Amino acid sequence: QVHLVEFGGGLVQAGGSLRLSCAASGRTFSSDAMGWFRQAPGKEREFVAAIDWSGGTIYYADSVKGRFTNSRDIAKNIVYLQMNSLKPEDTAVYYCAATPFGVGVAHYKYDYWGPGTQVTVSS
Repeated sequence: QVHLVEFGGGLVQAGGSLRLSCAASGRTFSSDAMGWFRQAPGKEREFVAAIDWSGGTIYYADSVKGRFTNSRDIAKNIVYLQMNSLKPEDTAVYYCAATPFGVGVAHYKYDYWGPGTQVTVSS
């Protein structure tokens, strides 16, 4: 069975940092693109960042560009999202996802999803 699970969420003050990790098991995701999405209460799930299989192509939502960094360790089957200069509007459940169909920003491209991790940024 294929599993993705996120780690690293928590409560942080505005301006602080968190690093999310997404670990994969069940099969290797070394050839998959990996994405990060988030969903705040009462809002739709939105794209945050995505990275292709090699790490050579990375996309960011405009709202996080310059503050978040997406990276991956192919050998360890782990993807990271370093989040700096956090704002209260970054508060959401963060999900990692995987797709074999190439890196993209649309959630429907992604076949595998983790259960999510809560990030709360206090003002």
